[in-house]
Amino acid sequence: MKTTTILLASVLFFTQLNAQDAGVTKSDTARTNAPPRRDSALVSPEVHPDRTVTFRLRAPNAKEVKVAGEWPGGATSLVKDDSGVWSATVGPLEPDIYGYNLTVDGLAMVDPNNPWVKPMRAARTSGLEVPGDPPRLWEFQAVPHGTVHEHAYFSKSLDANRRLHVYTPPGYEKSSASYPVLYLFHGSGDNDATWTALGRAQFIADNLLAQRKSKPMIIVMTDGHAFTGNPTQVSTNLISRNVEAFGEDLLKDVIPLIESTYRVKANRENRAIIGLSMGGGQSLGVGLRHRELFAWVGGMSSYLPNPEKLVAETFPESKSDLKLLWFACGKDDRLVENARQLSAALKEKNIPHEFKETAGNHSWPVWRRYLGEFMPLLFAGANKAATR
Repeated sequence: MKTTTILLASVLFFTQLNAQDAGVTKSDTARTNAPPRRDSALVSPEVHPDRTVTFRLRAPNAKEVKVAGEWPGGATSLVKDDSGVWSATVGPLEPDIYGYNLTVDGLAMVDPNNPWVKPMRAARTSGLEVPGDPPRLWEFQAVPHGTVHEHAYFSKSLDANRRLHVYTPPGYEKSSASYPVLYLFHGSGDNDATWTALGRAQFIADNLLAQRKSKPMIIVMTDGHAFTGNPTQVSTNLISRNVEAFGEDLLKDVIPLIESTYRVKANRENRAIIGLSMGGGQSLGVGLRHRELFAWVGGMSSYLPNPEKLVAETFPESKSDLKLLWFACGKDDRLVENARQLSAALKEKNIPHEFKETAGNHSWPVWRRYLGEFMPLLFAGANKAATR
């Protein structure tokens, strides 16, 4: 309902902004019985050879238009020309995929000229790709490609209809082999489609395989919003209830579904779990509490309400049987202190782990790189995975 309301508001908003630009009023149409004039479509965003990017919006009645995205530098103001078209050029930008939105007279929205909308609980972010030369790890390349499947299922744990996405590696359909599984989670506000539509997990997996840097694996991408409660009241209790409900769905519904539908190696040595932000808290919380199910546990920019408590509860005897405990966070990320606290608590218990504090903030350009670093470490893959 929330997504529908925002999209409807955006449509009504632009209908009003563009009424003057259409060149025909309601009374004119009734009088002439002629269809409204259609203006030529604008190109936005337009990526130039020098990696600068131009954004455009036709909104003659708007007072102020800005664009902001996951690139450095903050918001940029667009300038209106005599025809009512606003435009601005940013960059040059590093080759990557960026989420961005427009703000028109204080209303944040997707770019109406761009069909690429990030899958979210409330649609407010558009997608932009600046290609690299040579292509980056997350870009489509001329290599064998796997398949992304979409599943609708009924969760008995949640008494609700749910959805998830599954990546199977190249050659899965023609093979009789069984594969290890990586359970991969999104952040708050996103959904189970975001890791493929914007995160490009499938291309990262394809390209790592082609480079012989990782083992072939199945990737399961779930919906992290198992318990939503009242959306106007975000609290630590609400977050913890969501983690609990998500864990119930994962363990009692999702894993049995995957292991009954796909050819997987159904043991802890062949199960890995990782997520970002909210999903990082879920992967660490579920993974560390259920080491009988997961031997490979990770987190990216993870939100953990109480890292010290999690470590105390999950490692009471200062002993770990994990193949790998790996987590990372950017130095400019608002959650970096959370990651530092987790690492300190693990060190105090002498729990082997790898904590990477990298450049970057709380954004998808950082998380795509983290996935590219984590996957080669799994399942004693192409390079040597070891507990740090």
